[in-house]
Amino acid sequence: MKDIKYLLSNYFEILDKKRKAKFLLSKQVEVSFDKNDTSKILWEIHDKSIKNFKISDKKPKKSLLSLKIELAKRVFKNCSFCERRCNVDRIKKAGNCGVKEPGITSEFLHTGEERVLVPSHTIFFSGCTFHCVFCQNWDISQDSCGIFVEPEKLVEVIKFRNSQGSRNVNWVGGDPTPNLFYILEVLDVLKDNITQIWNSNMYCSSETMKLLSGIVDLYLTDFKYGNDDCARRLSKVNNYLNIIKRNHKFAHDSAEMIIRHLVMPNHVECCSKPIIEWISKNLPNACVNIMAQYRPEYHASDYDDISRNVSIEEYMQVKNYADKLQINQI
Repeated sequence: MKDIKYLLSNYFEILDKKRKAKFLLSKQVEVSFDKNDTSKILWEIHDKSIKNFKISDKKPKKSLLSLKIELAKRVFKNCSFCERRCNVDRIKKAGNCGVKEPGITSEFLHTGEERVLVPSHTIFFSGCTFHCVFCQNWDISQDSCGIFVEPEKLVEVIKFRNSQGSRNVNWVGGDPTPNLFYILEVLDVLKDNITQIWNSNMYCSSETMKLLSGIVDLYLTDFKYGNDDCARRLSKVNNYLNIIKRNHKFAHDSAEMIIRHLVMPNHVECCSKPIIEWISKNLPNACVNIMAQYRPEYHASDYDDISRNVSIEEYMQVKNYADKLQINQI
């Protein structure tokens, strides 16, 4: 297994002020675009800028980040931030996620995340692209709640938490995906060199993944299922594996990554082992946190296979399998 400081070297360099967070660098990439341009043209300019990523010494009139904000604004009005692709105008109505305007339910210095991340400034949004029958945050993920905070006000909160010792900004939920337009607006105001973490179920659209490229320093992902049937039955999503595998590969190639896998009762063979095998073959530089915190919450008692806590035997079976395949466990 590879050393954690090697796998997350960029993260540690930002903490040590030896490297700038990516969102700050995106503000230094000069791009030329017109808001009257078609979305097709703007995406072409965006993709070319990401590929070249030329940092300017002077503050550009228009930056890669400002282009991302313009593109996110257009996606917001015909929403396809996640792969449900509701295509609703979120100014007027919420999508399947339940999110219209962003609702922040809480923000605090979290000390229960992975050791290398804490204290982590977690910003929790309401709403989610999944409808997991066992969700432990169901009170915020499955309900539209929280309050809208102006980007300038949230930046003041981020700066305050950083003065208290936060090591990063951790965008979470529910799921942060429906709120990407808002998050980019916040980062446009933020000038402090703070690592940005995307804490997500990764059911993001390809457009969202491109908008996150050059912005996210570390992906903190949730890889739940090893097959589509379990995903459809327990989280009410279609085509899970193709989307999650695509996005994990993209994230792995563009930033650093910690993958969380929650071991569930009776799902070692159908989910845990196939996930571990796929990671071992496709994501050599990913850190993996195999978790034993599953407990039957929300509607889990209605599903016989997940109506109990995970056993220590099931958890250790997955841990040992990951050791056998030389997974970089954290």
